[in-house]
Amino acid sequence: PAPGMESLPEAVLIRILASIPAVELVLVCRLVCCQWRNLVDGAALWILKCQQEGLTRAEADAENWQSFYFLSKKRKNLIKNPCGEEDLEHWGEVENGGDGWKIEELPGDFGKEFPSEEVHKYFVTSYEWCRKAQVIDLRAEGYWEELMDTTQPKIMVRDWYAGRRDAGCLYELCVKLLSKNEDVLAEYKSETVTIPQENDASWTEISHTFSSYGPGVRFVRFEHGGQDTMFWKGWYGVRVTNSSVTVEP
Repeated sequence: PAPGMESLPEAVLIRILASIPAVELVLVCRLVCCQWRNLVDGAALWILKCQQEGLTRAEADAENWQSFYFLSKKRKNLIKNPCGEEDLEHWGEVENGGDGWKIEELPGDFGKEFPSEEVHKYFVTSYEWCRKAQVIDLRAEGYWEELMDTTQPKIMVRDWYAGRRDAGCLYELCVKLLSKNEDVLAEYKSETVTIPQENDASWTEISHTFSSYGPGVRFVRFEHGGQDTMFWKGWYGVRVTNSSVTVEP
């Protein structure tokens, strides 16, 4: 009989397997035989796939190249409608204090342009507390249970806020990692940020990274909000935009 693929040098077989889509490697090729399973579970195949697709990583930082590959390919902002381009679509548990939330075009009255030209709008609060939240289903976004429980990839949270020059305001951010039953497994809560009247209206980034949070994380709940401190009718409160939650490789 003609020699089969098992007779190929391992380096050649790895190059052949590297041409196959990653999901098929894990779900199909890994089940063919012990040799293929070991190659799919090993680092060499995934290092090659990363090189082929321009995904760079320091060898010293390498623990699980397969997880790194999948996390890099999936990396995206999990917050939907972060800049108000779709009004309040995708934002739940909305609290509309005062005159409620409003979406405005940058830079807005007594405001400044955002550091990125890709951002064109922002949400603005009123004279009583305004809050809004999103709950991200990690499994629905492609981050399976074993990955979250074993690899526990870092979860990076970012938000941007600003006041307007003629009004003072308050801002808060609260992010929770939740279990399947929505128990709180980890939490980050900012201080209540106070922006004084006669401020420079500059945009400020706030960020937090969750790591080593333990097994069981299935959801991320992102909530932010604020109000003005002048109690003026209309929309003189804190402005927020470009919110993001990313699962980092």
